[in-house]
Amino acid sequence: MARTLRQDVLSPDACAFYQKGLRALNESQVPFLVGGAYAFECYTQIVRHTKDLDIFTRPQDCSRVLQVLASAGYQTDLTFPHWLGKAFYGENFIDVIFSSGNGLCSVDEEWFTYAIEKPVLEVPALLCPAEEMTWSKAFIEERERYDGADIAHILRARGAQLDWKRLVRRFDMHWRVLLSHLILFGFVYPMERSQVPQWIMQELLDRLQQESSNDTPPIERVCQGTLLSREQYLIDIMQWGYRDARLLPSGSMSSEDVAHWTAAIGEKQ
Repeated sequence: MARTLRQDVLSPDACAFYQKGLRALNESQVPFLVGGAYAFECYTQIVRHTKDLDIFTRPQDCSRVLQVLASAGYQTDLTFPHWLGKAFYGENFIDVIFSSGNGLCSVDEEWFTYAIEKPVLEVPALLCPAEEMTWSKAFIEERERYDGADIAHILRARGAQLDWKRLVRRFDMHWRVLLSHLILFGFVYPMERSQVPQWIMQELLDRLQQESSNDTPPIERVCQGTLLSREQYLIDIMQWGYRDARLLPSGSMSSEDVAHWTAAIGEKQ
């Protein structure tokens, strides 16, 4: 049998850990997807050596996923209640993801509707769709981690197959973030610009033109930089009087969520 998705680069212990977790989840019939390096390899053929497995599930199913992994003998923890839990085995761990650190990219039914079937470590699995992977990665712009290159590699490999209407809908009011990555893609890959349909570029540039020609300033003094980096725009919130775009009611995070997420800056997630 052909080896699938990085099995040959894992230690035997790590491989057994991930396989056991995947089989336990399959047997439990709790809905889940595999993302992270495994899905990224499937879409781009780029192999990464990581010590984690990213499991995506709906927010209402996170506790069930953690219970299944705990029953399989692993230590589990709801590390960040607004988006992430973990299951541990030595230096290896499984991330159980149901949203994103900024609270924007919650896992919903469409993630499952458009998932693709692909064995992971010879275990049947569903992979996160490329569109949702692009959406969630687009907002990761920390000093120590920037996922723009990942998006460029996904667009290079999969641009012609992407559901662009769904992708634009995912970004919704944050379409400028998508446009910024598309412009950068055209810079990185001048010969591959056709991977992004011209109508998408034109639609987003028309939005930019229309917005730029509107002389009416926004009513609220808000900083949306915190949706891109949990650290680099704290000065705007703490000293310069901007409202944090992550916070309810316009955002999806409580002040407790933000405080918990901020306190963990510098920790290895």
